[in-house]
Amino acid sequence: MEPFERYRSIIDDFDAFLAACERPLGNAVRINTIKGSVERTLEALDENGVAYEQADWNPRVLRLETDSPGSTWTSFHGLTHGQEEVSAVPPVVLDPQPGDRVWDSCAAPGGKATQFAALMDDRGTVVANDNNLGRISALRFNAERLGATSLAVTNADARTYSLKRFSFDEFDRALVDAPCSCEGTIRKNPDALDNWNEGHISSVSGIQKGILRRAVQATREGGTVVYSTCTFAPEENEAVVQHALDTESCRVVDFDLGLEHSPGLSEWDGETFDSSLERAARIYPHQNDTGGFFVAKLEVTAE
Repeated sequence: MEPFERYRSIIDDFDAFLAACERPLGNAVRINTIKGSVERTLEALDENGVAYEQADWNPRVLRLETDSPGSTWTSFHGLTHGQEEVSAVPPVVLDPQPGDRVWDSCAAPGGKATQFAALMDDRGTVVANDNNLGRISALRFNAERLGATSLAVTNADARTYSLKRFSFDEFDRALVDAPCSCEGTIRKNPDALDNWNEGHISSVSGIQKGILRRAVQATREGGTVVYSTCTFAPEENEAVVQHALDTESCRVVDFDLGLEHSPGLSEWDGETFDSSLERAARIYPHQNDTGGFFVAKLEVTAE
């Protein structure tokens, strides 16, 4: 937990934060409404004796009282998908509509991409991209198991992504759920900090900046881009969004979130950020008994 000391000044109730980070994370699933309604899924869980608790902020998110959420009847039949609770936040913030063209730039293993498809009633186009060929099989498997027929899978570097393969030349919405140092997964992966160092944060932030810039470029004027990570490092969060503000035509906008959270930072380690970064959300483990996450919502503006 020593690396987290660098965040003591920005986290309220730091001791509660550390205590939460040391507690194992419970199991959560998302109800897949492509295969069945919320009511039908809850009935199936009841019939199979699986206890659950619906999340206050999202009726499609359940905390399951089982050690193997992937082995339940509902999972086997595609009614539920194992997904950490905070991982379901970015698609809700992006708010895709039926008929939209949506780009998930770093999509594997597919939890958020298939959530987009469900939110869109499986109507429209969800382009689920990942640059890691080894993870594409999991992405395809989940798309098929969950019945997401509106989903297309691509394998490319998101920083130089080309739309020439499509019949359209821009997206309505895009998600950059960026590869990161994964500090916020400490409750799920106790070894998340084993190889932590500031050099890695610096190198991965360069990748993040490139992907977010491409997402803004590939999204139509008036469209929406959501940037998210499962880490606490401002170098990977506010600093990356600031880079997009400095280099591309976009602005940070407000969004409603039913989870307790802290605002984004306007300053870190001598670096100042645009005051609009306070519209971003920092979700800490002790606030909702979840993992850690950062989410910012951008609107693409005229050049």
